[in-house]
Amino acid sequence: MGAPKIVLATRNPGKIRELADGLHAFGLKVLGLDAFPAMADVEENGASFEENSLLKACAVARFTGLPAVADDSGLEVDALGGAPGIYSARYSDMRPLPPEAENPALSRDERNNLVLLRELAAVPDAGRTGRFVCAMSACKPGGISITLRETWEGRIARAPRGTNGFGYDPLFFDPEAGRTAAELGPEEKNARSHRGKALGQLLALWPKFYG
Repeated sequence: MGAPKIVLATRNPGKIRELADGLHAFGLKVLGLDAFPAMADVEENGASFEENSLLKACAVARFTGLPAVADDSGLEVDALGGAPGIYSARYSDMRPLPPEAENPALSRDERNNLVLLRELAAVPDAGRTGRFVCAMSACKPGGISITLRETWEGRIARAPRGTNGFGYDPLFFDPEAGRTAAELGPEEKNARSHRGKALGQLLALWPKFYG
């Protein structure tokens, strides 16, 4: 029969790596959206992380006929009124680019980080507080779902540090760890991060949800 399958509603390899290990512990075969090339991207038109994660999970469950897990996550910066928030992944598409971000060789993550640094250039260290937010949803093909939310508090560094992770990890400084998210190894990051904590909640509920 083979292992039961579950679909992670993302093509982001970083997210797949962070989510797959915990789900493998339940004997599940974990698939990303690359396994379903005919599926179009889900329009994330919700007004919150929770709405977007549930939209994605349920759309993927309906299309694939398999249970699906999705997360919508991003960075909220207090000095920016909570921005970039749900627009974190495309922040640099919505803001004027500083000259150093005009280089076409840069990735979107790198452009996002440069825009964020420009937006916070005049903000003193004490005011550079913020948090990563993760809303994680699981949905069955019949529409039964759960949604969880977790955060990771920190502050925004003045320059990138570290080579691990993705997104805003090089700028997100965890005062307790004394390092940025990009300087943490995978196990330590999963133990501290918004996504790791949300996954822990989901896994605790998984036997009841999946059964």
